[in-house]
Amino acid sequence: MEMKNMYFEQLPPARIAYVRQTGPYGPSNIRAMEELKQWANQKQLLNEDAVLIGIPQDNPATTLPEHCRYDACIVIPDDFDFDTESGFDIHRGTFPGGSYLIFTIPHTAEGIQKAWNEMIPQLQAEGYRMDHKPVIERYRPQLLDQHLCELCVPVTSF
Repeated sequence: MEMKNMYFEQLPPARIAYVRQTGPYGPSNIRAMEELKQWANQKQLLNEDAVLIGIPQDNPATTLPEHCRYDACIVIPDDFDFDTESGFDIHRGTFPGGSYLIFTIPHTAEGIQKAWNEMIPQLQAEGYRMDHKPVIERYRPQLLDQHLCELCVPVTSF
């Protein structure tokens, strides 16, 4: 993974709607994201400004696969009227924001897996410290159009 694809960003706190998937990470995460996108499309939230976030809540090295939680999220406007009668299992929450190192990577299963495998040792080798928050996957239309996505790594100082 190339460090030149990395930059710092202060992500703002945001309201989110999300679908939670519990179980082994993989194809079920994609299903959760698809369910979220169906709901978001119905609510007219999928537009050129949409920001989708995947949040793996647990480390599969220390959490049994059947207990791993993945949240497929979309940032929602502050004035969005959250309707619970949509027919979808949608939750609402808050993304806390914070300081992140952003890596732009290929939006493929192989690209994401390679980044996950190489990112932490590379950060440590460069002297960065991770914050105790989940690494997130960020999906924005302008990057998805180029078959790219972002891994956002929380850092405490740099």
